[in-house]
Amino acid sequence: MEIPKIYEPKNVEAKWLKEWENKKLFHSEPDTSKKPFSIVIPPPNVTGSLHIGHALNNLLQDIIIRFKRMNGFNACWIPGTDHGGIATQNVMEKELKKQHKKRDDFSREEFVKMMEGWAEKTGETIISQLHKLGCSCDW
Repeated sequence: MEIPKIYEPKNVEAKWLKEWENKKLFHSEPDTSKKPFSIVIPPPNVTGSLHIGHALNNLLQDIIIRFKRMNGFNACWIPGTDHGGIATQNVMEKELKKQHKKRDDFSREEFVKMMEGWAEKTGETIISQLHKLGCSCDW
């Protein structure tokens, strides 16, 4: 076997994610014979992409949940995001400013609809990033 000179993490990540998904390694079913243990991700605000601090936070949670699984707990790690109204509004207003627009240029309904669209898009991005990191959430 020849080892490539340059490591391409995307190739390795995709292979193992698929393997883990096929084996449903992170799926949990209620099992009363095991002591329950769960973590609900303190949800990141949907204000953009994850950063290294999020990666560290989720790495620590992943270590804990895997440890509990290996020690016989019925362990479930639940992913999620937070729409974080004020934080999301601040990001939306900065985005509008780049376009030389203000929140007041829109009706309340229009602005809320734009924020909801932003929250949905960035929420999907964040969940995808957590998934690609290999977080062993119960997807």
